[in-house]
Amino acid sequence: MNLPNKLTVSRLVMAPLFFIAYFLPDWINAPNPDLLITISAWSLIALCIAIELSDLLDGIIARRMNLITDLGKVLDPFADVISRITYFLCLSYSGIMPLWIFIIILYRELSVIFLRMIMMGRGVAMAANIWGKAKAVLYAAAGFAGIILAFLMRSIPDAEWLSIYQSILFVLFVITAAASVISFITYLRPVIRSGVFK
Repeated sequence: MNLPNKLTVSRLVMAPLFFIAYFLPDWINAPNPDLLITISAWSLIALCIAIELSDLLDGIIARRMNLITDLGKVLDPFADVISRITYFLCLSYSGIMPLWIFIIILYRELSVIFLRMIMMGRGVAMAANIWGKAKAVLYAAAGFAGIILAFLMRSIPDAEWLSIYQSILFVLFVITAAASVISFITYLRPVIRSGVFK
């Protein structure tokens, strides 16, 4: 397994670690809960940065060193979905991301996986387009911004300006959901034109 694919696999390992770190204060009845909350909050930031850096680096290294493989083409988007759905699941559970937005994103991702499977059965690889890439950037931005809010709510829960941050974040979530739907439509159109549903 080459270096880009190892970086991709690291996201599959870090995603469940992120989930554990997020809920650690709820699962463990620690004698010093404030310390556990602080450790959890900082762990979330560190894991999010590591996940997004691995996503950035695996693509750069694969292209520059000509290490693009068929495994990487499948594994990279899969790791992206697993890691970002993990973010959004945690944020939705905490009420930071509205549940309806999470459902839109989840359904979109499952539907694209379904379309990819159909096209792979016909020997056609669905390449990422500009809308898919824009969606990925928005996922990363919305996920990180939501994690920052979770961090702030655990670190300084009484800050009055957090409500302003939440309002701005809600707008970002809505834009992300809209981009998710639009990008799905751009993937669906060529599949319909291919006649696969006839």
